[in-house]
Amino acid sequence: MRVFNFSAGPAVLPLEVLEQARAEMTDWNASGMSVMEVSHRSKAFLAAAQTAEVDLRGLLRIPSNYKVLFMQGGATGQFSAVPLNLTAAESTVDYVNTGHWSNKAIGEARRYARVNVVADAADSNYTAIPPEATWKRSPQAAYLHYTPNETIGGVEFPFIPGGSVSPIADVPLVADMSSTLLSRPLDVSRFGVIYAGAQKNIGPSGITVVIVRDDLTAKARPGTPTVFDYKAMADDGSMLNTPPTFGWYIAGLVFKWLKAQGGLDAMAVQNRTKAERLYGYIDASGFYANRVARDCRSWMNVPFTLPEPRLDKAFCEAARAAGLTNLEGHRSVGGMRASLYNAMPIAGVDALIACMREFARKHG
Repeated sequence: MRVFNFSAGPAVLPLEVLEQARAEMTDWNASGMSVMEVSHRSKAFLAAAQTAEVDLRGLLRIPSNYKVLFMQGGATGQFSAVPLNLTAAESTVDYVNTGHWSNKAIGEARRYARVNVVADAADSNYTAIPPEATWKRSPQAAYLHYTPNETIGGVEFPFIPGGSVSPIADVPLVADMSSTLLSRPLDVSRFGVIYAGAQKNIGPSGITVVIVRDDLTAKARPGTPTVFDYKAMADDGSMLNTPPTFGWYIAGLVFKWLKAQGGLDAMAVQNRTKAERLYGYIDASGFYANRVARDCRSWMNVPFTLPEPRLDKAFCEAARAAGLTNLEGHRSVGGMRASLYNAMPIAGVDALIACMREFARKHG
């Protein structure tokens, strides 16, 4: 029996995609082989890879002056790849610290450049986004990096930085969109680099999507590993080395699934509905709580707490009995967390709310 999987990642995939992959598992594209056995240099796989890129470009309306790369190393690899590609040894880079993953990115960037933390959400215990007008930007920064959605804390930017503060107009904006890419429409032209680990809204773990503006692809500093060099990867069609072919194939199926759902406009409506429905119940329950500032609440990751931590284990047991899995909060913060990525149906949210309501009735 399929469960409703609320994992933050690796996360739920569309059932239709899984069923197609199952049907093609031993004989993909009439090859007599699994896609995992086909050469990445074969005409069939090259065509599938190209189609995946075309579909992704269409979904996001990616301008023609941007490269799309399918890389390895996860978003964590990009914590290093970004400064290696966009800075020199003495460069200053700007970072916004809004929680666990932006802090990880900051720590890695410090190995390669001078990091200026323009704003830190510590004063709110990482439950709100510091107003952009308070940020302390560096006029000479090589780029500005932020994490639009903090998967662990459930804090999401309600704006794209760069619209109200100077001197920043021509500083490339870099974003770790691992947990938000493809969840809604996006103006890619506002960014210099976008990167995302696949295991939220794109596909299985093991592949990383990087969208980079052309003028930023030939700046890698000497000593940059070739597999992290944006220009080298772009020049070889993301096949400088053997790519994660199965992950690329599944991502391509997900892109087609998204198109069949009506694209990102349709996904935005569904994702907003799911989030508002769950937050609405939490706020009205008198039993559960979400401490994130209301204008910074994540659509993708909804953390919540029970009145007493001692109830957490019993709640998870009740949820599993109801066919709801992976609701435990991250070990660093505790509590619960429901991840509502694209493939989570509204029915899953309704089932979660029903379970929460019954648990509150018994333990309230």
